[in-house]
Amino acid sequence: MMDLASIVGKEAPPKGHKILFKEFFSEKVVCMRVEAAMIAKERKPGQFIIVQTDVEYGERIPLTIADADVEEGSITIVFQIMGKSTEELSHFEVGDYIPVITGPLGHPTHIENFGRVVAVGGGIGLAPLYPIVQGLKKAGNHVTVIAGARNKDLLIFEDKMKAIADEYVIVTDDGSYGRKALVTEPLKEFCEQDPKPDMVIAIGPPIMMKFCAATTKPYGVYTLVSLNTIMIDGTGMCGCCRVTVDGKIKFVCVDGPEFDAHLVDFDNMSKRLASFREQETEANNHTCRFRAALKEMEEAQA
Repeated sequence: MMDLASIVGKEAPPKGHKILFKEFFSEKVVCMRVEAAMIAKERKPGQFIIVQTDVEYGERIPLTIADADVEEGSITIVFQIMGKSTEELSHFEVGDYIPVITGPLGHPTHIENFGRVVAVGGGIGLAPLYPIVQGLKKAGNHVTVIAGARNKDLLIFEDKMKAIADEYVIVTDDGSYGRKALVTEPLKEFCEQDPKPDMVIAIGPPIMMKFCAATTKPYGVYTLVSLNTIMIDGTGMCGCCRVTVDGKIKFVCVDGPEFDAHLVDFDNMSKRLASFREQETEANNHTCRFRAALKEMEEAQA
């Protein structure tokens, strides 16, 4: 039987993107470094990729690029196990191949020397915040990072952030590490300083970003948020990622992912994020017998 390489007269296409490194930051948070040379070369702060764990049946998952190594030809992704697809991805090991990674997608963060910038990261939001902080520092900004999490175990990228930030503030909900507070408390204190921040950027759970926006608005501090909505194609065609910004419909994948926080309708976005919760629960509890049988056949033929 002829293989693909002999038919086309060249090497067979690659299996996908090889996983070079994997680490569990916590029980539900996973970091992976993956081969993706072209994406590593082209990506800019704030952009994201779409990942599929299976070419035919895999859900398309939007994940922000947390870091990149052009020389190695790799990108770093950090994700939280939330549903069936991220659960499947978490079982991939070093040496395995992720079959589909598409990107970089979305508008990159606008980087310039704004002056004094406060960057707020909540939980896993610290990962996508990292390349933005890198870019802001390179442009000459004075950057203060406020890192928040429910507890110490969920705090990520601490050493990386400390290495580049001018100031680094830690808050935890339970007081197990740093200051017992929500991220909005030190954010308000910085807004009350003279001079106040020239810009704030916040990335984290929708409720956190919503209250960061409410905190900075009375002080007139320009605030950006990076939104992570339901997404399928990542090119603006499906419309699943639509949000309301300044009363207008925008698509996070092509118009964002970053928007003026004071113009985002967070309540509407939160409702849309819950649209498929029932189906997600069903998917988590369902075992596809067809896929299981197919896997048994493939293993038997190997």
